[in-house]
Parts: sequence; structure tokens; C-alpha cells
Amino acid sequence: MLKNNLQELQQQATPFYVYDLNLLRQTLQYAATEAAKYNYHVHYALKANANAPILAEMLHTGFGADCVSGNEVKRAIENGFKPEHVVFAGVGKSDEEINYALEQDIFCFNCESSHELEVLNELATAKGTKARVALRINPNVNANTHKYITTGLEENKFGINAWELESVLELLKTLPNIELIGIHFHIGSQITDLSVFRNLCTRVNEFQEWFISRNITLEHINVGGGLGVDYYTPDSNLIPDFEAYFGLFHQFLEVRPGQQVHFELGRALVAQCGTLISKVLYIKKGITTNFAILDAGMTELIRPALYQSYHKIENLTSDKPEVRYDVVGPICESSDCFGKAVMLPETNRGDLVAIRTAGAYGEVMASGYNLREKANAIYL
Repeated sequence: MLKNNLQELQQQATPFYVYDLNLLRQTLQYAATEAAKYNYHVHYALKANANAPILAEMLHTGFGADCVSGNEVKRAIENGFKPEHVVFAGVGKSDEEINYALEQDIFCFNCESSHELEVLNELATAKGTKARVALRINPNVNANTHKYITTGLEENKFGINAWELESVLELLKTLPNIELIGIHFHIGSQITDLSVFRNLCTRVNEFQEWFISRNITLEHINVGGGLGVDYYTPDSNLIPDFEAYFGLFHQFLEVRPGQQVHFELGRALVAQCGTLISKVLYIKKGITTNFAILDAGMTELIRPALYQSYHKIENLTSDKPEVRYDVVGPICESSDCFGKAVMLPETNRGDLVAIRTAGAYGEVMASGYNLREKANAIYL
């Protein structure tokens, strides 16, 4: 897609994000088709990318919205998502955010602590309404991913621990404006080992039995998201294997009659459709390495600096023999580096460079550090 549109890309002021909407539509259709086999409900995680054209495609596909802030709830509703298809998660919801979501009568709050339940009940009571909630339970399942994006261990800040559940149920009896409708899990992000999700199913089944033994019927089970993508060879795996992913849950998750199963996918839906395009400012030759200094930096894509993550880097405008470079940005931080010892065609000032798989947690995490201006986005 990039080289086929090279002339158009060269006319844009760098750096900028480019999104392949055709690839996005193919990805969404595949995910929707596989989820529909088992009547699974998919909510798109806005934290991955909240751009209006992206949200329009999610809405057209029939997905709901998974939000982790009040502004994400607002963005979803303002972009056409019905409140009954909006879920609000997050470990630190403010009173203002909760009140807005209550006013919109969203489908469900995923609650993460006893104290949050008490506050939610207080605010719902003041508004003369009830809040539907799912308890986010920490299943203590290792996602085998980066420690910063692991969320399902007891050492993480997220969710209610198993040993707290008895007291939470007792508390719920005292909260008349809270309606328990489900349980929620999310164990981490960028999970590529599907056996992790099998382990999650085992734990969810155990928690289901725990609630059933106490005569509690749960309307829905939310198993979160976390499905990873291929950052190393994106062209070989542009669309994740949703057939295997949803099929695994169908095989190992024990669903009760009439019970809904919900997913919260983000990265897996949008990562591959987005690319960060940058221009080479300078080539700096050193003793042990050469530096290709770009006009994009960690302000446009923070993942390599924050998570030590890999993104495939391509020179779109050179076909010369390959040379080894450290590909870095202009920000006054040594961590502002997209990749070390990257083999690229001999690169010169003005060459156009593509940093792939930037559709998720790229533009949405951009900052104005060093008083940088926000990069534009184009859609092809």
C-alpha cells in the first residue's frame, strides 16, 4: 500500500500518520464474522486509536465501545455509539466521569474495587438511577508479555482479587443502586501465545462455579482483549488469526444458557492499518554505528521508548545496498530511538521512512513534549 501511494505520501508534510482503511475493513469483517459464529459481542477499545474515521468503521461493523476514561465515553457517544453498547472500565474513574456515564445510561461499568462500588452507588443514588456493573476480577494469570502491559497478576493495580470476592458480595447487599450483571477480566496486551487465553478460560470457569454456588446468575462474561499482532513481519501477518482466537474461547470457556460473552479488542483490530511516515533530517556517521535522524520522534510513537518495543522500519525511497543504522528522533532524550542496528538501504537526507504497525498506541499516545506540534493523519 505504501509504495503504491508513494507519490501522494511524498507530497505530505512530515511526520504524519497514514491509515489503510481497506485493510482496516478487511480486518474488522474477519473479526466480526468469526465472533458471530458463537454470538460473541465485540467492543472496540478506544484507547488503541480514537480517531473519528477509525470509530466510524467500528460502528459500521457493529462493534460496541470499550472506554477507560470519561472522555472516551463521550467520544464514543458523540461518534454514534449507542449508550447500551458502551462499557466503562478503568481503575481510577473520577466522580465527573462516572456522573456523565450515568447520565448517558451506558451498558455497564467494569468496577475494580469495593471503594469504587461504594462511590458509584452514592452517585447513582443522588441521580435516582441504578448503575449496572461487572466486577473486574484479577484472575492471577500471567500474560507472558511486557511487564508494563501485564494486568492480570495479583501484583498489578487492576481488578478485585479472588480473596476479596466474599466481602464484595456482602457489600453489594448494602448498595441498592448497584445492579450486578457480570464479571470482567483483562490480563494484558500484545499476547501472542494463545495458550494464555486457555489458562484464562480455566480461571473464568472456576469463578463462574464460585458465583453459581452462591446462587448468583451472571448475564454476561467479559473476557477482555489482549490479542497481539506481528510487529516483526507485518506483511506476512496483516490480519490476526481471529478464527483461532474466538475458536479457543468457544472450545474452553463454559458459557451458561442465555449468557453473553463480551470481548474488548483494540490493537488486534487497528495496529497493522497504521504507519508513521517520517523524513530523514541528517545522517550522522560514528565509529561503531551510523545514525539516521528522523523528524519523527517519541512524541509521535512512544512505544519503543516506553516498552522497548520493536517496529519494522522501511526506507521507502532508496534501493541502494543496505547499511546498518540506529534510527533515532529529534527529541532531547537518549531513549528517543526507534531501532538500533537496523539494516536499511543506504539512507540520505530527505529519504522517506515508514515505521510500521503504528495504528494502535501511536497517534493516541502522542505528546507535545519539546513543544512539538501534533502530526497530521491521512487515510487511504
